[in-house]
Amino acid sequence: MGRPRILLADDHTLVLAAFRKLLEQDFEVVGAVSDGCELVSFAPQVKPDVIVLDIGMPGASGMVAGLELRKVLPRTRLIVLTMNEDAEIAREALRLWASGYVLKKSGGGELISAIREVLRGKTYVTPSIARQLEDAFIRDPRPDHKRELTARQREVLQLLAEGRTMRQAADRLHVTTRTVAFHKYRIMEEFGLKTNSDLVRFAIRERVIPAA
Repeated sequence: MGRPRILLADDHTLVLAAFRKLLEQDFEVVGAVSDGCELVSFAPQVKPDVIVLDIGMPGASGMVAGLELRKVLPRTRLIVLTMNEDAEIAREALRLWASGYVLKKSGGGELISAIREVLRGKTYVTPSIARQLEDAFIRDPRPDHKRELTARQREVLQLLAEGRTMRQAADRLHVTTRTVAFHKYRIMEEFGLKTNSDLVRFAIRERVIPAA
């Protein structure tokens, strides 16, 4: 059998070059793309065994690309490689389409270990993220529990309901605008909110901000 075939996706050229060099020792790197839309278009042509992708890419985010790739390449394993340490984003990616979640600040050996794990049909999660996921499960293991806002969702909701833009909220929380957008639209989806006015009323109802 030939070496496992890996496709890389990241919008930082230096990151792509570094990981290509690292992985080429053990795997066949069949390509590297820097745009989410390009990834969705190119991946079916090369049919890699594993795709390593960032969450925050132009064109289409890693979350959007991951969902689409899971449909068109059901046998391909998807590993998130990101700077984003938000456990809720990790949980959603792993629940919906990802087989692995690795932080960029981890050593290169961890990415290689993650690839080998997912090729064996297992899931790999960076230990610090895994601990956060375990803690959240221990606090409430019931799959059918009444949905409540997470601490991060409350922070995002408060800032947006107070009139701050997503960029301003992101700066205040020291996260990316994409992360704030993710939490905003998850809140709106999970609690049936349609407009920004609904969001403000919901914030008041949940006592995230005062009524007046």
